[in-house]
Amino acid sequence: MNTLNHVVLNERCLVGPDLDRWLAGPGGAGLEAALATPDRLIATIEAAGLRSMGGAGFPTHRKWSFVAAETSQSHKYLICNGNEDEPGTFKDRLLLEKSPHQVIEGALIAALATGVNNVVIYINPAQTASVQNISKAIAEWLAHPLFARLKSAIGRPMTLSLVESSGLYIGGEESAAIASVEGGFPFPRRRPPYPAQSGVHGCPTLVNNTETLANVPHIIRHGADWYRALGIGDAAGTKIYTLSGDVVAPGVYELPMGTSLRDLIDVYGQGMLAGKRFKAVFTGGPSNTILKKEDIDVALDFDSVRKRRSSLGTGAMIVISEGTGIVKRVTDYVDFFAHSSCGQCPACKIGTHQMARLLRKIDTGQGTRSDMNALINLCSVLPGSGRCGLIDGAVTVVNSSLDKFREEYEQQLIA
Repeated sequence: MNTLNHVVLNERCLVGPDLDRWLAGPGGAGLEAALATPDRLIATIEAAGLRSMGGAGFPTHRKWSFVAAETSQSHKYLICNGNEDEPGTFKDRLLLEKSPHQVIEGALIAALATGVNNVVIYINPAQTASVQNISKAIAEWLAHPLFARLKSAIGRPMTLSLVESSGLYIGGEESAAIASVEGGFPFPRRRPPYPAQSGVHGCPTLVNNTETLANVPHIIRHGADWYRALGIGDAAGTKIYTLSGDVVAPGVYELPMGTSLRDLIDVYGQGMLAGKRFKAVFTGGPSNTILKKEDIDVALDFDSVRKRRSSLGTGAMIVISEGTGIVKRVTDYVDFFAHSSCGQCPACKIGTHQMARLLRKIDTGQGTRSDMNALINLCSVLPGSGRCGLIDGAVTVVNSSLDKFREEYEQQLIA
């Protein structure tokens, strides 16, 4: 996979599960600085402008503050969410496999900042190399004097463990991850209460994405201003973009937050495949919206992409070329969501399968005007009907495709 020589993914950070190599390079300094000034950690993360890299872009310091404020219980949990199972998204796998100590150090700093004494690295078992390397890395941390110092600073018995997820897509949803860590099926839960108040076994719980935590040691080591200066314009820091589809050089690229979509495709992805012309890109994975040719110069940061009525999501960019049918792609993605629904919410389970059925009819030239109207109607009534965002993601990609490529649907109707 391709990487840019930047902060999180530069070669000095990709040291594998060897703690001595990590500490001999860029590692350890962030945790040392955190132990020296634990009361300043949340303020530093706020000043840096770090946001959730798992899709929502929620300010990281706010999540940390909510958990830090909960002081009535003897146990708090942190879940490093590495379930990652959505098509086109594979950044967390690289971090967990190639740089496990970077992720663990970030999680330990977050634990110190929030008073957490149970740290869980939560990984999709299909990522076998990640599971193996994180297991080895955890064993090394547990035996290291730095971990002993951290336990002393927190002042309570502390655990650092690996929990394998169910391997299901839904297992990456925040409350479903909590259910999995408790040993149950990953059914999403209604909120409130929110995880910061009642998460694992009813205890305050912080859930952060793998990439989010991987940034933390560098921010604490170098400072908030340094991190902000890495971004372009008003955007802060860097972002790991996973580029796939009809480009010459698909891969994982860590670039300044705010890098343009054009540069990601043409400079780092080396342009479209021979004989292909750009048609569109599914942004943030298949649960988000589509950008077209007129959007090619958009800055890839949370706020700029949102202004285009789209979402940066996880940073996954799935590029498609002219000649590729939008309806076919959307049908495949909604099929994925239909098979990924946990079945807890009937509107989601039945709704996604009905959407997939209608899309398949239209895509195969068997759809009628009434099928199209039924699809549109489902997209109007289904949002918000589930306990998690799965149904909303499926509706979002269908609505976006209807908005941007309505003519392709029309051309495939038989009556």
